[in-house]
Amino acid sequence: MMAAILFLVSTVAFVQFGLYYWRATISSVAARAISDRIRIAACITAPSVGAQDFRNILIIKDLSPDLRGSVGSFTLIRTYYSIISTLAKIVPAMAGWCKAEMTTCSRYVAVLMDQHLENNLACAAKIRGI
Repeated sequence: MMAAILFLVSTVAFVQFGLYYWRATISSVAARAISDRIRIAACITAPSVGAQDFRNILIIKDLSPDLRGSVGSFTLIRTYYSIISTLAKIVPAMAGWCKAEMTTCSRYVAVLMDQHLENNLACAAKIRGI
């Protein structure tokens, strides 16, 4: 019985650490600069990417070819974004925090798409040089 409780507590602590690490990784990537190319492609008129721009940025993924590897389908970040947006609707007191998290998700996807487009441009330049 004691071993089961210890195992359960250890598992919960490990999962909690994993979630904190995942969020820290997303935050560090989201803090990088986003080029104007992404903002123009996603029709973002504001000076910075916001929470409402998430879906526009994902549309770019569907329109860009996968010349140098796949960016992925962003399944985890899409799920996290939808959970947070649902939480903002259910608990209005958490709306500020939820909006900040959704902005981080949008910036994360924008940075990854910017890197993906940069890789595609480098690959196209390499092909033109052949």
